[in-house]
Amino acid sequence: MLNFIFLMAPQEGAQGGSIQFFVMILLMIVVFYFFMIRPQMKKSKEQKKFKEGLKKGDKIITIGGIHGKILEVSETTLIIETEGLGRLKIEKSAAAMDSSSQMAEQTK
Repeated sequence: MLNFIFLMAPQEGAQGGSIQFFVMILLMIVVFYFFMIRPQMKKSKEQKKFKEGLKKGDKIITIGGIHGKILEVSETTLIIETEGLGRLKIEKSAAAMDSSSQMAEQTK
């Protein structure tokens, strides 16, 4: 990436080239922000909001792919019930998504 920037640098004696160089660098930064950084920040905020909004009775899928229903919610952990009435204690950070929203997407 640095080689590309140095190749774009104006040659000695070129006066108008320095303005074009800085405009190009600025344009690259703007594109990088809108296509890489901003969407990642938005996704991170949505995931944080989801984890803070977990409550008893919600059906979730963990990052490991385990489907379950929340029985208890504490500060950092959840107790979920899986099929066969098994209970698992997991970290809140392991909850990936709401399984009811995934089911709605599959039926469309």
